[in-house]
Amino acid sequence: MKRILIVDDDVAVTNYFMVFLVQTGLFEPSVVNDSREVAGLLQRERFDAILLDMDMPNVSGMDILRAMRGKGDDTPVVILTGVSDVDLAVRAMKLGAFDYLTKPVDDQNLVQVLENAIEQRTLRETIDRLPKRLTRKDLAFEAAFTKLPTQDDRMIRLFHQAEKLAASDVSIFIWGESGSGKETLARAIHEASPRKDGPFVVVEADSQDPEKFPAFFFGQVKDCRGSREETPGLLEQADQGTLFLNNIGDLSLPMQVKLKRLIQTGEYYRESSTSIRQADVRVIVSAKRDLTHPDYVNRFSRDLLYHLMINSIRIPPLRERPGDIPILAEVFLKEESEKAGKIITGFSGDCMELLESYQFPDNVQELLTIVAGAVANADTDAITVESLPLFIRERIEQGAGAETFMPKRLDDIVREHVRLTLAYFGQQKEAAAEVLGITPGEIDRIIAEDLSEE
Repeated sequence: MKRILIVDDDVAVTNYFMVFLVQTGLFEPSVVNDSREVAGLLQRERFDAILLDMDMPNVSGMDILRAMRGKGDDTPVVILTGVSDVDLAVRAMKLGAFDYLTKPVDDQNLVQVLENAIEQRTLRETIDRLPKRLTRKDLAFEAAFTKLPTQDDRMIRLFHQAEKLAASDVSIFIWGESGSGKETLARAIHEASPRKDGPFVVVEADSQDPEKFPAFFFGQVKDCRGSREETPGLLEQADQGTLFLNNIGDLSLPMQVKLKRLIQTGEYYRESSTSIRQADVRVIVSAKRDLTHPDYVNRFSRDLLYHLMINSIRIPPLRERPGDIPILAEVFLKEESEKAGKIITGFSGDCMELLESYQFPDNVQELLTIVAGAVANADTDAITVESLPLFIRERIEQGAGAETFMPKRLDDIVREHVRLTLAYFGQQKEAAAEVLGITPGEIDRIIAEDLSEE
């Protein structure tokens, strides 16, 4: 059984949780009603998860959470809060809480959240135990990642992280620039998962009318001349498989609420229906940026935002891994030559040098487009500079797409770098702190300062 620490100054509340959790047969709960005792208890004992009230005398839940994370204690924390304190709970999630529950707490939801929190910790500990130097050969499902050729150490470590997450049914958030390979990685996760024999369904969240999207996604019920007609949505097409929701940044707020319920409980309603349905799917979502980016922060549900960031994977843009350019170019050349019925053996030296000097603002997809165009133009057994489409040659030679310098405040740059580093390491503060050369507590301070300005 998993050990759960319940911290709340209300004895009636802790007694109820104590009895309920014991009766499930899944948990071994312990109770603290005086928040001043928590710090000493955590030094002496280890818990699998903590149920923590926010509003307590002496030491608040936020103070306890901040102190834990400052000491590098990554025990999953589920926040208990009143309906009026949701913003406070979201702030706690930004400091590292796993999730929050509003009082009165639904019993089954409590069990589900605690199980998810414990499973998440197990996954993180498994990922943290991965050796610093990894190879593709170390992957248990190497074949699942064959469509992502790379020699970059960060990409290979990313594959190992993805493979570990694939083993469970946790939702995953993949983010990266357009053309970086988010859908390809999502497919690889599906192929490395127990759901590999089920369907893989792609839903483009930004291609539908926001008002019609819920019915398109969840299905709908409507009256048809006195009879009720039910239409399934794309969600049901992914039954027993994986649903990849691409480009979620523009989802409407009502849809975001429904998506959070689906991810947390597997429950959903068809539009215009009052009947709860249960989905048997793994949900993977994607966006072009970290959801804490200013482009999203004012139009994205903050509770869903931080819930998704728990299992996040960032795909580095191609310009950050230039060593992959020749590898990818050769793979694309082989594929496109076969499609065109041509025998082309490689790239000339000056052509490859030109490609390696380019920033590729549209990432891997742009490289594929360039190679495909060059194969169509080629009339020799090698791709030369002259084989490249003229507008592409001009774009590369002029350095189009390179980032331009924009002056920024130094503290803004620091905060953004900390965000990106945290996201790269899947919100694991210890790993991020080691690379940044600071302590986990300093990461909390930087993020907290960022919060105070929002």
